Amino acid sequence: MSVRPAWEVRENENATRWFDVRLAFTDGAHVDALAVVAGGCVGVEDVRAQPALSLDDLAVLADWIEDSLAEACGAGAGTAPEGCGGQGRRARPAWPRGAEGRWLVAQEYRAAQQGGADPVLAVMCATGHSRRKALRLIGQARDAGLLAPRRARR
Repeated sequence: MSVRPAWEVRENENATRWFDVRLAFTDGAHVDALAVVAGGCVGVEDVRAQPALSLDDLAVLADWIEDSLAEACGAGAGTAPEGCGGQGRRARPAWPRGAEGRWLVAQEYRAAQQGGADPVLAVMCATGHSRRKALRLIGQARDAGLLAPRRARR
């Protein structure tokens, strides 16, 4: 994996930085991405892969590049440097684990349903997790009996 600074734009004391990220695998496959770091958030603006990535692989792309991007910003893995957010490794709210976390997921899910919003997106926003992880948390809440089953069994 290689991460190279592409360019930086400064406005007063805030900075927006772009990085070229390249992942090369032993079988010859590679992924090229353009990542942007601004205001404590990391975004991926462009991704090119040979061969094409599946949706599952695309969903975990941020996990693949996270540590290398943090090091390129000037900090070791697991810490966010001054220009990269300063809120720790990820700007994710603290979310309780176990039964309390499942109960809170169920509350967020039901509140979004009643409000006419996308319940999975509501859980994603509340937990700070990806869609895949949010679906896993929703499934755990269903398994615990806090949400209705997804389909009626016959």
